[in-house]
Amino acid sequence: MATPSLETSPLLTPWKDPVSGVESFLLDGRAAPFLQSFYFTIDSLSADGRHLWFYTAFPPGGDAYYGRQLGVADFLENEIRLFPDTQFTDASPHADPRTGEAYWITMLDLWKRGPGPGDTPVLVNRFPAELANNRRPLRIATHLTRSADGRSFAIDAQIGRDWYLGDMPLDGSPFRLWQTFDRCYNHAQFSPADPDLILIAQDGWFDPATGEKGDAEDRIWLARRGEDAYSLFPNDPSNARGHEWWGADGRHVWYIYYGRGVARVKTQGGPEEIIWDLPRASHAHADTTETYVVADVIPHDLSESRLAFLNRRSGRTVDIVSHLPYPAPDLSAWKSKYHVHPHPRFTPDDRYIIYTTTVRGRVDVALVPVAALIEKTGG
Repeated sequence: MATPSLETSPLLTPWKDPVSGVESFLLDGRAAPFLQSFYFTIDSLSADGRHLWFYTAFPPGGDAYYGRQLGVADFLENEIRLFPDTQFTDASPHADPRTGEAYWITMLDLWKRGPGPGDTPVLVNRFPAELANNRRPLRIATHLTRSADGRSFAIDAQIGRDWYLGDMPLDGSPFRLWQTFDRCYNHAQFSPADPDLILIAQDGWFDPATGEKGDAEDRIWLARRGEDAYSLFPNDPSNARGHEWWGADGRHVWYIYYGRGVARVKTQGGPEEIIWDLPRASHAHADTTETYVVADVIPHDLSESRLAFLNRRSGRTVDIVSHLPYPAPDLSAWKSKYHVHPHPRFTPDDRYIIYTTTVRGRVDVALVPVAALIEKTGG
């Protein structure tokens, strides 16, 4: 099937930013009270442009750790479908661009299902019960990322006071443990180029028994299969870096340098580059050529929250959304509960940026054509 022009879909409503004039397209919001885009490290649109997966929530049910469900927009049949059998933990869902199937974690289990109304869930694999040892997991995967050879998902399980890094094969063969930690490492992401390399984040945590807070000291690490994890900045450990992701070719790790902007460093280490001077940036993503960058800006007081686009070729920027309002009072109490941030991400073909928006006074999924942003920033 040829990739449809999503801008003309009856499932999408145009919305133009009153300051920048950038036009986004918002998904029909009648399906559920909350519609959220996937976390910014994960693709959600199928390669043929037909199926767009998203999170749904029905307050007060569930939270950002468990209880949200998946929905999909079918742009060929012009239908939105909700799947209550897909309740997932954390931000675990992963959409396979090739097949249109979605994967997710529920408790110890890895499941998948197709986007069709007649498709049913299929159990793919299971985290070892002997490692869980009768304990309820906080997570098995922060967000499922696939190995470069397509055979496995990265796992960063937190169960009790133990953290497990490894990979879970899609063919149902046993989980492979890489390393066990006694402090929090999460946000595991397989390298897009090397099936034996995972990017992980040292993160803060709360002791499951006492509630005592544990602090991160050095955020960005790499782990190679068969070796101990190592810091990407051994001579400059810092928790001022975060919200990291792989460049498309696996040569760079990108991240937010808090208080400075969007940065990157070579996978082998070396000097870091500040790509975009944007002190209040919170999450960002780059296209496959690393020429264009999108970032959400979320200050602590939420007074100037916005979504911006950088054209590195011209050096110019434009706001996709010049002001992201806090949700209406009846919804604002749920904003932190469900981790409602824009979390922008380029689609695999770099044709669109998908993000979460609150411009209608509710939580919606939106997309913006990249070509229009390039035109507004000088080509």
